[in-house]
Amino acid sequence: MSAAQMPRTVEGPTPNAPRLFGTDGIRQVVGREITPVFVAEVGSAIATYLRGSGDVLLARDFRTSSEAMARVLTGALLMDGIHVREMGVMPTPCLQFNVRALGAAMGLTVTASHNPTEFNGIKFTDPGGTEIPRTSEEILERTIFQREFVRGTWDHIGELRTDADGVDRYTRSILGHSDTAAIRAAAPVVVLDPGNGTSAVTSPNLLRELGCRVITLNANPDGHFPGRPSEPNEENLWALRKAVVEFGAVVGIAHDGDADRASFVDEHGTYLAGDVTMALFAKHRLRERAAGVVVTSVTSSTLVEDVVRSEGGEIEITRSGSLPVALRMLERRAIFGGEENGGYYWPEHQVARDGPMSSAKMVELLVHSGRPLSELVQELPRYHLSKTKLPVADSRKAPLLARVHTQLEREAERLVTIDGQKAYYSDGWLLVRPSGTEPICRVYAEGRTAARAKELMDHGVELVRREVDWLEETAGRTP
Repeated sequence: MSAAQMPRTVEGPTPNAPRLFGTDGIRQVVGREITPVFVAEVGSAIATYLRGSGDVLLARDFRTSSEAMARVLTGALLMDGIHVREMGVMPTPCLQFNVRALGAAMGLTVTASHNPTEFNGIKFTDPGGTEIPRTSEEILERTIFQREFVRGTWDHIGELRTDADGVDRYTRSILGHSDTAAIRAAAPVVVLDPGNGTSAVTSPNLLRELGCRVITLNANPDGHFPGRPSEPNEENLWALRKAVVEFGAVVGIAHDGDADRASFVDEHGTYLAGDVTMALFAKHRLRERAAGVVVTSVTSSTLVEDVVRSEGGEIEITRSGSLPVALRMLERRAIFGGEENGGYYWPEHQVARDGPMSSAKMVELLVHSGRPLSELVQELPRYHLSKTKLPVADSRKAPLLARVHTQLEREAERLVTIDGQKAYYSDGWLLVRPSGTEPICRVYAEGRTAARAKELMDHGVELVRREVDWLEETAGRTP
């Protein structure tokens, strides 16, 4: 490929440029935004970004459109000179692990993660095994929107290969970083709910190899998600909560569609919020390592900070999203990282959200403690979280945030602005954070009591509504 054919790079964000990427990859509705032509153009944009050479690993989930999308992507990449290694169906963290292990130029997972059935999308992995940075997303977006594709020629077609060892390669790493001897000696009963998603190809066998006695729910792969919606939240896990009690299990484990997240249920069938699980993991890690850095995002509970500091650790707070957490973990050589949405990071294995690895570590934690999960949770400080979202047009987000900043700066004891506006008070905090991918603004609040959390959330909602109304009125008066 000549120098003239090389793609142009983007040196910085393009003002008001349209976006395809959300918080993690591209996700849209099949048949509306996700069409054969669009998927092919994404493939050509990737080939252009890679300058027509390199190896790409391609995996997919079980959604009804995923195989078709994977075939279109594969064809486009091959036609434009990229070698493709088909990995088959596997969780996103499994693909991320293999990208780094095999030294690939990029990894692609055809998945919409926890989104409803009508959605599908593509997650992108860089050579280090993390998500691609926003600068790379901008290059791909610009290439697609401006149709600046560098096409291949008849004598520069990529090679297609398959790799049947990806799942084994990944699970061997998890087993190698878990105390299998202790788990096998205890032989705990575990109920697993893959939610008809990709952890069905990894987690049942993984937990059995660890030494667990495994009972499964919704372990048949099915892109219609007949067992439950893909999001592993408290409402959707009613069957898991019931099964844990009925079978006398020590824990219930659930994953989202592509298994980068994990949710847990204690032996009484009580759902654990992501912050609670994160605090337990952080406490366990710090006691193992004696000290270290734990990284989490700005949306996390004060509970995590309290636990980390009480155990002699150091807490690092980042912007929301898996890539900011992963990059800070690498920078600080952190021993653990996590987000309130159920994404947990184990750097000895890989610096990426990993549901199956988190499952193994939860079982290990319970075996090492020798105590019920509910008792471990009761020892943690107690906080209450309330959150909601309001419609806010994209054009209003920046001026809204500026006005919210002015108001909260007057009343708060401390204001953190790394991602939205997070105001700290003597008995709680309030976070106003416009979405980067939807025309909404999220409001989070935390307090020592449920009533105080709701009071702070209501205050945030009132503040957002008042300022949006003012902005709308002002715009209406502008000639």
